[in-house]
Amino acid sequence: MNASPRSSITVVRNLAPPATNAPAAAGLLKILVAAHATGAAVKVEPAAAAAAGSKQPYWVVVGDAQATLYDANAVVRYLYRTAGLPLEQRLALEQLLEWEETVLGEVQGSADQGALLAAADARVAALGAAGPVGAADAVLFGTLYAALSAARPEALDKHGALGSWFARVAAEPAVTAALPAYAANTVKVLVREEPSAANRSVSAGIEFAYDPAQKVLPVAGARNILVTSALPYVNNVPHLGNIIGSTLSADAFARYSRLRGANTLFVCGTDEYGTATETKALEEGMSCRALCDKYGAQHREIYEWFGLSFDIFGRTSTEKQTQIVQDIFCRMDKNGVVSEGEVTQLFCEQCHRALADRFVEGTCPHCAYDDARGDQCDKCGKLLDAVDLVNPRCKLDGNRPILRNSRHLFLDLDKLQPRCEAFVDRASKEGAWSANTIAITRGWLNEGLRGRCITRDLKWGVPVPRAGFEDKVFYVWYDACIGYPSITANYTDEWERWWKNPADVRLYQFMGKDNVPFHTIIFPSCQMATGEDWTLLHHLSACEYLQYESGKFSKSRGVGVFGNNARHTGAPADVWRYFLLSSRPESSDTLFTWTGFVSCNNAVLLANIGNFCNRVLKFMDGPARYAGVVPAADPALVAPGADSADRRLIDDVNALLARYIEQMDGVHIKAALTTARDMSARGNLYLQESGLDNSLFSSRRTQCDTVLAVAANLVYLLSAVLHPFMPATAASISRQLNAPPRLIPDAFALDLKPGHVIGRPEYLFARIDEAKIDEWRAQYGGAQVQ
Repeated sequence: MNASPRSSITVVRNLAPPATNAPAAAGLLKILVAAHATGAAVKVEPAAAAAAGSKQPYWVVVGDAQATLYDANAVVRYLYRTAGLPLEQRLALEQLLEWEETVLGEVQGSADQGALLAAADARVAALGAAGPVGAADAVLFGTLYAALSAARPEALDKHGALGSWFARVAAEPAVTAALPAYAANTVKVLVREEPSAANRSVSAGIEFAYDPAQKVLPVAGARNILVTSALPYVNNVPHLGNIIGSTLSADAFARYSRLRGANTLFVCGTDEYGTATETKALEEGMSCRALCDKYGAQHREIYEWFGLSFDIFGRTSTEKQTQIVQDIFCRMDKNGVVSEGEVTQLFCEQCHRALADRFVEGTCPHCAYDDARGDQCDKCGKLLDAVDLVNPRCKLDGNRPILRNSRHLFLDLDKLQPRCEAFVDRASKEGAWSANTIAITRGWLNEGLRGRCITRDLKWGVPVPRAGFEDKVFYVWYDACIGYPSITANYTDEWERWWKNPADVRLYQFMGKDNVPFHTIIFPSCQMATGEDWTLLHHLSACEYLQYESGKFSKSRGVGVFGNNARHTGAPADVWRYFLLSSRPESSDTLFTWTGFVSCNNAVLLANIGNFCNRVLKFMDGPARYAGVVPAADPALVAPGADSADRRLIDDVNALLARYIEQMDGVHIKAALTTARDMSARGNLYLQESGLDNSLFSSRRTQCDTVLAVAANLVYLLSAVLHPFMPATAASISRQLNAPPRLIPDAFALDLKPGHVIGRPEYLFARIDEAKIDEWRAQYGGAQVQ
């Protein structure tokens, strides 16, 4: 197997790149062993002999032809080819080289010594019987020498074939002849630094700092965003339709606003007064206060699991609520927009009580649905008066009620219509209200506003501060929206800086479409009727309905998947957040299906976002390549106007980022999530076009450096644009990058600087077995888990 005496090679060490790493050392040893095994003359020259400006860690000038080879495996192929290697051994060499460049390269990149030894043990067992050092032995020995020399004896003892092979090959003449030259000429191999703040190198001014313990107050002249989501009824566990329709959508926007540098306050809480609570308390045999405590705790637990970032999650049954509700009433009364009137209402002679709307069920007079509530029909969505129900029945005992008159107070909305219409005309344009919000609001205004009763014959509610009405409380649909300022008042005594500051604060509200008129007409009318300068609605985002597989979610009937069901599946909260927000019913009803949920995780999160982030970080982490250090991009490849795949990637991401910001500013959350996903998909395409692999690293180092620098920074950008939708995933990406959480920028830039040390890569998502679809469908197909 000796080569012709005419074969000779010159190995030129090039130390130009200061971070020359493990592949250079391994490549040099491969070449030296192969040269001695084949009898080729080999000479190692210093860096002074290198071609000017080269960035290769070493290269080889071959024989009289002066051919230059830049890849160690190419040199090994050349040497054994000139040595007349038999066909069988050449095929074995090619198989080994392919295995080394793919399988072993990935294992080395993981920095898992156990996995490396196991993979090598399995491979050497297939090399055949002992004999002279062959081409495959030379390649594998050079690749593994540093790792096996440093391995503890007990580690090698676990891998008998590998240990025997290493001892045998190390004693071969070709190897003993090669090692002295290798030892004298190898350069420093990078050691993976442990990530810390000390070895970060990140652009200044991009860090996102948010401390939920600090009170958020408006700043004059700054961008101040007040976000509310519809206050959920406390009387039951929220289902997925409730969550996507209000709280989760509001959370995504609030998080986005914070990451854009706005002073943002996110307010929510449980709606605790009214008939719904009294009804549920009677059913469960407890006081209204005890019921609110019970279900309020469940709401908080569910929202915490979903990662909702309320600055305060309060409740309406507080002293602040009583004070502010009564103050607004008194001011409206003083300004002449409150009147008294007789109300014909239903009275149950068996229960001996006047039946508030929620205590009555019957047939809807509009669509003939036979299970409509006294205040609203679940089927057609129309608001109702209980006396209009056909065949009404008492919800408590099924008895048919009779009609009786009672004295009540009314808000004279007809007197407020001109001011309300002027407000709607202005705000709907300035705030770009959603189409369904405008349609519902215009429907009410076109029909003409009428006086609306704001009191009820109940005990559980805010007392009415007017003589003769001591036995009544305010109707929940008058006082519920006032829960927003009262909850804020429980957050800060300076609540009026948010709620009576229209010059500096913009109010964004999120809800299902059935709540629209109370937020676009009734609540603003009450605010304006006080004569005070309130912060009025700027933008309202109303969702259509999220349907469940074969039917409609129903909180009262326990149909569909509820918040605690989601947790019990074991799927992470971020997966639920992503799927719900990607299915957000912004302009039409959408459908929740278990098939769609599993497909979203496996085909989008795992295969797109997870694949891109993990591929980039794993490649950079490996000690055989970058040892976790971000390389420098070639300025010529990333400069504006450059004709390169790298610059095209930057330009495309900038276009997507501009679209994303426009969509989120306009509260098109579902579309913005799609755009964020497209950024990751564009990153995957970039890696494919660039051919990121071990060969690119070995043969075109400058290009590989640029690809890694650009891709790592796209991963960092993704951590920001995904944060509103998947905050735990975004935090994981930042941790893996060893970089602080970042603001969403106006433009994509390389903010992770050369020399920045990333953290340890982790998988962002795990595959969900398709068998779970039928299991979950059977388990959660309509039964609410308490």
